[in-house]
Amino acid sequence: MEIKNHVLYDPDNTRITYSHTPNRSGLYVPKYLVMHYTAVTTMQSTVNWFQNPNAQASAHLLIGRDGAIHQFAPFNVVTWHAGRSSWRGLSGLNWHSIGIELVNGGRLVRKGAKWVCPVDGRPVPDDNVVMAVHKNENQVAGWHEYTEQQLEVSLHIASLLVNAYNLQDVLGHEDISPLRKSDPGPAFPMSSFRARAMGRRDETLDEYVTSTDLNIRSGPGAGYSVLSRPLPAGTRVLSLKQEGNWSFVEVLDVVHGIMDLEGWVARKYLV
Repeated sequence: MEIKNHVLYDPDNTRITYSHTPNRSGLYVPKYLVMHYTAVTTMQSTVNWFQNPNAQASAHLLIGRDGAIHQFAPFNVVTWHAGRSSWRGLSGLNWHSIGIELVNGGRLVRKGAKWVCPVDGRPVPDDNVVMAVHKNENQVAGWHEYTEQQLEVSLHIASLLVNAYNLQDVLGHEDISPLRKSDPGPAFPMSSFRARAMGRRDETLDEYVTSTDLNIRSGPGAGYSVLSRPLPAGTRVLSLKQEGNWSFVEVLDVVHGIMDLEGWVARKYLV
């Protein structure tokens, strides 16, 4: 992909699906990239919302769960994704940032035996739920998992935007509006995403605890061989890198008599 005249184009020189949003302001020079979740589970509902003038909301890009991309305004035009916000002396981050929304139900609620998106009421399979504590909170909650396609496409676009506009950093809505917002939430791999998008080699490594007995594998997928008996629930690990929905970890505890164990685990079981 490439950016031409502030619009995203496919490798075959075709403009990405584009719909004009009425929810926009004037020209500006972006300094940051802000990542969001939509809080709904379908792409079309957000497309419709961003084209509704009564919504008073928009973003530059929307990325579906299958990796599909939809643009709503050129990157040099202000969209309304940040609301009341501030960061490092700046207020009103709409005027200072590009906004990307990922189709994701966000914080889920339990209804009977099912996890449900509270906004659109759609059920989310248990396999797509991450149990985690938000960095601004202290309680474990269920969060909608991001897909590998979303993360791959988002990272590629983020890197393009950082280079094209010399952006200073990649932030979450939860960073610029911590009292109001929780997106993109703990299911989003912000530390590694930010580091890779910004081209940084070193970023603070994150320590986690396994929320259940968890297989540790030789590669990032369920098809790879296991390296030992499952890590017991409560095992401390250090996340060294991430690939899609898998984390390469260093096990900090002695497990089954093994020291310095490293391997891949499903990220949604780390809290």
